[in-house]
Amino acid sequence: MAFLFQKFQEAVKTLVKRPAFARDPRQLQFEADINRLFLYLCYNRLGKNADESHAEEIIEISSKASFADQQMQVQENVHSQIKTFCTFMDEILLPNEKMVNEHQPESTVPHRSGLSFAVGRSDSAQNNLAAPKTIPLSQAEVSQNLKNQLGYTVNVKPSQIPHKDAGRGLFLDGTAHVGSVVAFYPGIVYSPAYYRYIPGYPKINALNPYLITRYDGNVINAQPWGCGGENREPWNGWKTGEIKPDVKGAEPERGSERFWKLLSKPLEGYKGDNNEVIERRNPLALAHFANHPPKGVQPNVMICPYDFPLTERNMRVYVPNLLFGNAEVNMRRFGSFWFKSGGGSKISGSHVPILKTLVLVATRPLQDEELLLNYRLSNTKRRPEWYTPVDEEEDRRRWS
Repeated sequence: MAFLFQKFQEAVKTLVKRPAFARDPRQLQFEADINRLFLYLCYNRLGKNADESHAEEIIEISSKASFADQQMQVQENVHSQIKTFCTFMDEILLPNEKMVNEHQPESTVPHRSGLSFAVGRSDSAQNNLAAPKTIPLSQAEVSQNLKNQLGYTVNVKPSQIPHKDAGRGLFLDGTAHVGSVVAFYPGIVYSPAYYRYIPGYPKINALNPYLITRYDGNVINAQPWGCGGENREPWNGWKTGEIKPDVKGAEPERGSERFWKLLSKPLEGYKGDNNEVIERRNPLALAHFANHPPKGVQPNVMICPYDFPLTERNMRVYVPNLLFGNAEVNMRRFGSFWFKSGGGSKISGSHVPILKTLVLVATRPLQDEELLLNYRLSNTKRRPEWYTPVDEEEDRRRWS
């Protein structure tokens, strides 16, 4: 299947040169990433019988589809896979209960095709925070059952990367097709309006390697999630064990980091009123353990933004993220600064309540191997000793 990776890579490089693509370097890289995800996810949707001719057809379609259409298709394909995952989880934990895919009353709010069917938001006052009874399985047992159903699961164990700072890594247990969603990036989602509440602000990444930023500026902090848990329970992100900084082989604290730690003054006293019932045994909620590939090795997964529609109430318990704050505040970026702006989030032209998350998507067929993710660290800051850029040009565009 190496031909597929090479073919899609070449297709992306060709397409980014088209006049239709954005000239802003950062937006250009975002569009290139969405184009690549479009190729992988469409190929995945064709199933295991897809061949080279199908790849050629998908490349042809992507050359004609607008960026907005590709972005929508990526969301729909990811959502379809996650819905299947949620159904399997229900079958494992709630065999006698109502399943995700069973008929639900339709929303009375007008909606369009695609993901825009997810409109409206449940009133927090009506949310029942009493966790329903589930089969008393351990996290390991749920993981094994998921592998039996889905064909794969993920585990955390010592990395095989030959570097003293590699620490633990994320491993696929089983077989996953190219374009498969193999992991969720869990934790607390901070929109730009709430950056000052991120622990360690303003030097938020000094002692926390489990932060990741979406292109739209939302930051996800996976540290409060840790390795998950053994229950389905109300979770607000302020309890359960955090991951110790040395888990991923963090470098010793330097003088500058100690200085920033002393100056760090994240806003305190506000923890929001978000408190959702979350399935802490989610076997795929471990993307934050994926390591960056060593020199000469290509990544086998890539980050994919996933806007989860909050009206999918039966699926909500399996999405391991919480939004910090009462609601998303719409912000606009000007250079390095963020400002509040009018209007709300839109998908397919409709105002849609979403939770902005991230998942990992396989860029080639995977079988019983370590998952490697291109971290794309900024070249304007001191990079750790173990970091070798996969593509320096992509790194520059990402953080331009």
